[in-house]
Amino acid sequence: MKVQFNTDKTIDGDARLENFFSDLISKKLDRYDSHITRVEVHVSDENGKKEAPNDIKCVLEARFEGKQPVVVSAQEDTIEKAVSEAIDKMKAALETVLGKLQNR
Repeated sequence: MKVQFNTDKTIDGDARLENFFSDLISKKLDRYDSHITRVEVHVSDENGKKEAPNDIKCVLEARFEGKQPVVVSAQEDTIEKAVSEAIDKMKAALETVLGKLQNR
């Protein structure tokens, strides 16, 4: 599974940050590795430079070969919280999607 990490212009997406979250996502979604070809991560600050609660948004998009992607999002105060919540939502969504596929 390949993890592609993207940030907007207001978030410093340096290599250390990218490696940390890419490794975290790979470990947390390892169970689904045989089904997922790529996970795209989009982290943005919804208010730009202004401070506001829950202004960091993380969108995770899991791509399957030959199927529609699964997309979840989360908004929190920090990048860490937003990514963590999005991972939890993705795990739940993948359980649902893969459960439906196995029942066919």
